[in-house]
Amino acid sequence: MLHEFSVPIKISYKNLMAAKFRSFLTVLGIIIGIASVIIVMAVGASAQQLIIGQVEGIGSNLVGILPGASDEDGPPASVFGAIITTLKISDINAIMQKKNVPNAVAGCGYVTGVGTAEYKSNSFQSNFHGVSASFLDVESNKLKSGRFFTHEEDAGLVRVAVLGSKRAADLFPNEDPLGKVFSLKDVNFVVIGVFDDKGMSGLSNIDEMIYIPLQTAQKIMLGIDYLNFARIRIDSLENMDRAVEDIKYTLRINHRINDPSNDDFSVRSTAQVIETITNVTNILKYFLVGIAAISLLVGGIGIMNIMLISVNQRIREVGLRKALGARGAHIIMQFLVESIFITAIGGFLGILLGILISFLASVVINSFGYSWEFIISPGSILVATSISVVIGVIFGLYPARKASRISPIEALRYE
Repeated sequence: MLHEFSVPIKISYKNLMAAKFRSFLTVLGIIIGIASVIIVMAVGASAQQLIIGQVEGIGSNLVGILPGASDEDGPPASVFGAIITTLKISDINAIMQKKNVPNAVAGCGYVTGVGTAEYKSNSFQSNFHGVSASFLDVESNKLKSGRFFTHEEDAGLVRVAVLGSKRAADLFPNEDPLGKVFSLKDVNFVVIGVFDDKGMSGLSNIDEMIYIPLQTAQKIMLGIDYLNFARIRIDSLENMDRAVEDIKYTLRINHRINDPSNDDFSVRSTAQVIETITNVTNILKYFLVGIAAISLLVGGIGIMNIMLISVNQRIREVGLRKALGARGAHIIMQFLVESIFITAIGGFLGILLGILISFLASVVINSFGYSWEFIISPGSILVATSISVVIGVIFGLYPARKASRISPIEALRYE
């Protein structure tokens, strides 16, 4: 049995070496296709882990509220940039009443904007968050210096700001930022605090953010009366499901909604958000794998082409073998093993190339400050190996069957 496979492999190797450049071009299609599959699966898994890690970094006992309805498996339209104005500060106040949501311990509303931040000769575009004074009670962020603003400052539209560590260094490279006045969208703010280094959290970088009181952001900076989103901290993970239902019930009363199918909000726990992100990223990942696998068709056609050429060049050899007693099955086996051998070489080199590029990608992305894991799953290698074998069988079958039907008498006459 081993001899039946070893002989065709030796013949395949000799044929590859006899036409090295042509063989390289043939195998190249398989190498690129397999490498693409490995890279897409590796980068997809790493990106998925990065996003999930950032969501988990916000806190495991948080409930997020977004304006706009959504089904259980997908995000609301507001995630994709649609402006929905149904979520208000009054909703947060209602949720924080113990009679409505007894397990809620802190709530924070958020609005976001972009503006030019200036101090002396330093000027650049910066994102800013308008947040409730209870921000530190909701998210696990620590101050390096100074303090956070109070509820009274928020209600009084006071123009104070707390800076991320990098933003503070950008604006005040050689000065203590506390007490300094800078402008944001031509509005002056006094720096009262600076956050400790944290990096990415959720989908934003805390270190590069400017935080100002929520109502100051709404009424002075943006001219709006709604929230982009809200987060509620729950007392324990065991009470998450109950809290989610209590929040939904409270919002329906506040928005005068009788039928849950008419909800104009979406409520998700951190666990639900992670599940949704996992489902969405899996769909995207396998969709991209499918696109990458299309390139293997080109490689497969190349394999078929070189095998057909090989059949035509070895007609006398096939005829001689059949004259000496080889059956059609033996000829089919020979050419199939040759085809699989060629794709296996391409698959092996493609796996190595895919792993190398994925590793280099992780190094480059980590150099930008992201916590990017280098992930190569055994499943991706198994998929790539299986695909290369299947390509070899499918695209080698026709040349193999053609070779098996060669007549010994006509083959021995062939020149």
